[in-house]
Amino acid sequence: MAVSDASDASQAASPQRKPNWKLIGPGLVVAATGIGSGDLVATLVAGNLFGYTLLWATIVGAVIKISLAEATGRWHLATGRTIFDGWSSLGRWTHVYFAPYIVIWGFVYGAAAMSASALPLAALFPALPLWAWAMICGVSGLIFVWFNQYAVFEKVMTVFVGVMFLTVVGLAIYVVPNVGEALLGLRPIVPNAQDSLMTTLALIGGVGGTITMAAYGYWVNAKGWRDATWIRMMRWDNRVAYITTGLFVIATLILGAELLHATQITLTQDDQGLLALGDVLEDRFGRVVSVIFLVGFFAAAYSSILGVWHGVSLMFADFVGHMRGKINRPVEEREQSWAFRGYLLWLTFPPMLLLLFDRPFQLVLVYGMLGAFFMPFLALTLLWLLNSKRVPQPWRNGWVSNVGLTIAGLLFIVLCVNEVINQISSI
Repeated sequence: MAVSDASDASQAASPQRKPNWKLIGPGLVVAATGIGSGDLVATLVAGNLFGYTLLWATIVGAVIKISLAEATGRWHLATGRTIFDGWSSLGRWTHVYFAPYIVIWGFVYGAAAMSASALPLAALFPALPLWAWAMICGVSGLIFVWFNQYAVFEKVMTVFVGVMFLTVVGLAIYVVPNVGEALLGLRPIVPNAQDSLMTTLALIGGVGGTITMAAYGYWVNAKGWRDATWIRMMRWDNRVAYITTGLFVIATLILGAELLHATQITLTQDDQGLLALGDVLEDRFGRVVSVIFLVGFFAAAYSSILGVWHGVSLMFADFVGHMRGKINRPVEEREQSWAFRGYLLWLTFPPMLLLLFDRPFQLVLVYGMLGAFFMPFLALTLLWLLNSKRVPQPWRNGWVSNVGLTIAGLLFIVLCVNEVINQISSI
């Protein structure tokens, strides 16, 4: 114990590396992965229904994601252990939840992600049917992740972030937002409408927040950041990424408010709604503007495929490693493991059955129930781990982190209960 304490003290006393713009990367990866077509739809629908009223909620949501991602990265760097290793230290009950979740989640998500990426491609290039484009997206993601390690993966994801940002933020500026109404939207007001409270909470908690947030620590390690001397750099990376995300989400809300709310056009709450917005843009501004939006739509959807195919496969490989007694292996070793590549195959090929047939109701029900528990599970376990002796004293939670994670945990519990009620009522 004395040796461990001395090691912890030495690591905590090590000088922090200065933030460097050139090193930013893992945060952009997790942000790009977390924002998919579903998040675009949720934000557009909020703008569609309530105009700028919920602008404040998008900002609060970005702050919460900063808190969660920072906590995940800090755990990896301060302890030298992965998040799954941390969960394992809390008891075997975490395995009982995580094992069925990651298997069922991967099966259903694979189909949803491939389908979402195919929609803009089918609109731009209708020569192939939707299911064919979906399969091409899935297989191309598999091939890319299979044959490339993190360094190349990060560069490609950064390009997608740039495309997403330039297209969507550029369009938000192009439609000339109402600055006065946008400023009024910074007031924390919940619209006076049916289900507006849950819409507000879902907007705060949902955009950019999935199992991929737990993958941030793995990407931090893959970058070469392996100890506490990188915590300052990690925090800089995380903040820059989620500020970029926040601007992207605000731009999406502006598009919903200016193009849909003002014209009383109702957007459907699924990926097809994004195609409807493309039609609105084409009618109002011409084909070129519509194509630009569809390119941004594709970048958001396809970057989620690449991010999940890589990041969640790393988490699965870590899970399998724990089951086999191989703990805290280097990321490079995990990327070459049979577990990593097996999960890649699982994400790609079995879900193709769901592209050809309607999703089995029972599977979607279980997926929804398990998925509802993940974000409160992540927030509350991070709160537990980072206030424990598992973390060297200097890197345990301060009051700001504790408040942020507590708010996140309570928010996600409310959303979890609402999701469970909705799933049960649909039986």
